[in-house]
Amino acid sequence: MPGEEKPYRVYRAGRRRPRLPSRARPSPQRRRLGLPPPAVPRPRSPRRLLLRWLGIAVAGLVLWLAAWGLAGYFAFREGVARANDRLPDAVRREVTGGDGLPLTSPTTILLLGTDTGPGRRSLRHSDSIMLVRTDPGRHRVAYLSIPRDLRVAIPGYGTDKVNVAYQAGGPALAVRTIRELTGLRIDHVVLVDFSRFRELIDAVGGIDIDVPAPIASDRFDCPFKSRETCARWPGWRFAKGRQHMDGRRALIYTRIRVNRLNPADNDITRAERQQQVVQALASKLASVGTFLDLPFVGDDLLAPLATDLGAGELLQLGWVYWRADEGKAIHCRLGGQPEGGYIIGEVDRNLAVISMFKGDSALQPPPPGSGTFGPGCVQGRRRLGSR
Repeated sequence: MPGEEKPYRVYRAGRRRPRLPSRARPSPQRRRLGLPPPAVPRPRSPRRLLLRWLGIAVAGLVLWLAAWGLAGYFAFREGVARANDRLPDAVRREVTGGDGLPLTSPTTILLLGTDTGPGRRSLRHSDSIMLVRTDPGRHRVAYLSIPRDLRVAIPGYGTDKVNVAYQAGGPALAVRTIRELTGLRIDHVVLVDFSRFRELIDAVGGIDIDVPAPIASDRFDCPFKSRETCARWPGWRFAKGRQHMDGRRALIYTRIRVNRLNPADNDITRAERQQQVVQALASKLASVGTFLDLPFVGDDLLAPLATDLGAGELLQLGWVYWRADEGKAIHCRLGGQPEGGYIIGEVDRNLAVISMFKGDSALQPPPPGSGTFGPGCVQGRRRLGSR
C-alpha cells in the first residue's frame, strides 16, 4: 500500500536520553506579527526558593515585633498616664523638665522613697533620697545617696533632718530642699511607694543582687502571723554572693539597718543597698525580656510610682541606660559626722562629691578613717563601704 502511513512506529533500541529544554518555536501567528518566540521558563533553584522563604519569614518577624511593640507601648503608656496623674501639681512646678531630650542630654532625676510598711504609716518621712544622673554622651549613669539624717536647712522650717522636709511640706518641699542643698537642677522626680515597690520587682520577674557580705538582721517585718513564732524568729538572713530576689526579699534587703554580723552597718550602708536594688531594677527594666512582656505588664510597671516623666521620656531613659557601661557607673554619697541623732555634713567635702557626681572632677572615695559616714564617690563595682 504505497503512500499510506504505517500503522506502527519503529523505535531505536537503547536508553532514552533525557529531554533537554529547547528554544521554543514561534507560532504562525507570532511569525506573522514578527514577534520573538516565547521565553522558556527556567526551573527555580533550591537556593532561590530558600532565600524567598527566608525573606518572607524575616518580614513576618518584623511585622510581629512591630505589632507586639505597639501593644506593649500602649499598655505602658496607660500605666505612665496614671503615674502622672498621681503626682501632685505642686511637685510638678518644682522640676525643670530638662532642656533637651533625655536621649541626648544629661538628665537629673530625684527618687524619693516613702516607706509606709507596718509601723511606718504615720511617719510620712522620705525613707530613701537618691539622685540619678544619666549622661548619654559618656554612656554613664551616676547615683548619689543623701542620708536621711543629714542636717540641712529646710526652706521655711529652719534646720532639721533632710527627711523631715517631706513630712513638713510634702514632696514639693522635699524637692526644693534637695535642690537648695545640692545646687543641682532637678529635671524630673519619681516618688516611690516602698510598700508597693515589691509589685514592680515581681512584675519584671525579680532581680539579681550581689550581696557583698553575709547579713543577719534584727527582728523587723516578721513574716509569720503568730507572735510566739515571731518571738523565736532570728531575723532575716542574706548569704554572701549573687542571688535572685523577688519583690518581697529585695524590699527587705533595702530596709535593713542593723546587721548583727557587722556593727558598722547602719542607715548609711542601707543607702548603698538601695543603690544596688535601683541599678538592678533599671537593668531589668531595660532588658529584652521586659520588652517582650510589655503587653502583659506594661500597665503594672508604674503602679508604685508617681512621676512627671512621660512614656517617651521613660523609653529614652531606658535606651540610655541600656547603652551605658556598667563599669563606668558612679556611686556617691553625701556624709559627715554623727552628732546628737544628726549627721553633720562638711560643706566643702559634700560640694566636692556633687562635683564628682556631675562628672566635673576626679572621683575620690570616702576619706580614710571616716567609716560609713564619710562622703565620697567610687566607680564601677567598687563599694563605698567602710574605709
